[in-house]
Amino acid sequence: MAQFTAAVYQNEFLPDGGTDVNGIVTITCTGAGEAGRGGGGQAGEIIIVDTSGSMGRTKLEAAKVAAAAALDQILDGTWFAVVAGTHAAYLAYPPARSGAGMVQMNPQTRHEAQQAVRGFRSDGGTAMGTWLLLAGRLFDSIPMLAQKHAILLTDGENHNESPDQLTSSIAAVTGRFQCDCRGVGVDWQVAEVRRIAQALLGTVDIIPRPEQLATVFAELMRSAMSRGVADAQLRVWAPQGAQVQFVRQVSPTVEDLTNRRVEVNPLTGGYPTGAWSDESRDYHISIRLSPKAIGQEQLAARVQLAVGGEVLAQGLVKAKWSDDEGLTTRINPEVAHYTGQTELAQAIQDGLAAKAAGDEEGATTKLGRAVQLAAQTGNEEATTRLRKVVDITDIETGTVRLKRSVDKADEMALDTASTKTTRVRH
Repeated sequence: MAQFTAAVYQNEFLPDGGTDVNGIVTITCTGAGEAGRGGGGQAGEIIIVDTSGSMGRTKLEAAKVAAAAALDQILDGTWFAVVAGTHAAYLAYPPARSGAGMVQMNPQTRHEAQQAVRGFRSDGGTAMGTWLLLAGRLFDSIPMLAQKHAILLTDGENHNESPDQLTSSIAAVTGRFQCDCRGVGVDWQVAEVRRIAQALLGTVDIIPRPEQLATVFAELMRSAMSRGVADAQLRVWAPQGAQVQFVRQVSPTVEDLTNRRVEVNPLTGGYPTGAWSDESRDYHISIRLSPKAIGQEQLAARVQLAVGGEVLAQGLVKAKWSDDEGLTTRINPEVAHYTGQTELAQAIQDGLAAKAAGDEEGATTKLGRAVQLAAQTGNEEATTRLRKVVDITDIETGTVRLKRSVDKADEMALDTASTKTTRVRH
């Protein structure tokens, strides 16, 4: 059975009149097992492949190989389906027209699915919302599923439905399954695909070259199969009168969960975390309290990890009011680190958006700040990616110049990786 532990990192001392308490809570899972085999319900996987006309022969042939590689990684007994996406969504496998839209993996169904994938043809437009809605219906057709995960591949913009239609489709499936999204080539929109991934508790990344698809798909599916805890909830209790300012996942990626709160009871909110493998994740919790007198103490937050309604780990965020400046001005390294990482992600995205809009001054300022933050937080991957977009004059002050010629794939890679963080070394 999976085991969870919680550790809290914070400076609990507040000055006279101080109100805001920040803590980093590290949740670690061990013994997660494999998807669908922990006794908490069965697992389902859907592979969604863009088969629109823009895929062309080269990308589509690579996508066929990638889908077959992903199918090879799905554990026997897992329910699965394959969807082909154009301006509409088509169930490529299994050949069902009513009832259950998924089948369980075994040698025969794996072979049949791979044969169906080989028959993909490149044609039509792109309407990702329809792909998501079909995936939702397929998952719903198997009531015993506890773990629901999809991989979505696209190569182009969502031309065949309006932004409002995509927004509506994303809202309709949010909370119903998780989805990791990948874009192949450079003709898709990072912000558009990131909307899907963030809403569905997944990841987004670029696959610059078609020949890389199979390796990426196989790894994504192996990772999904290692998530033996189907679903978990982060719970944050705060005392009467306190305000939960935000709840963010800050490692391995930055994801703001604040607006995804559901009420557990009047003082406790629940936040979705999705499925877990053997891993650690860090969460930044910020609470605003009413100030207390010097010397008083208060529990600011009780942070719990619950699976199936059962609390498996707990960490306490505390507050103590003091007139000792040596205590109250001390900066907690974990809080400082992840505050910088969150600002780094926003600076990269804002800088690239300004660059795309032709605002060179704004882009230079934002990307310069990103360079500075990447250095301060030790995010070497971000620094390496930034160097492909800007020439760095002074890394400590964030003095940069925009490169005149930038490979679009490098720019998109910087964008997709903007929310990836480095961890604090304890």
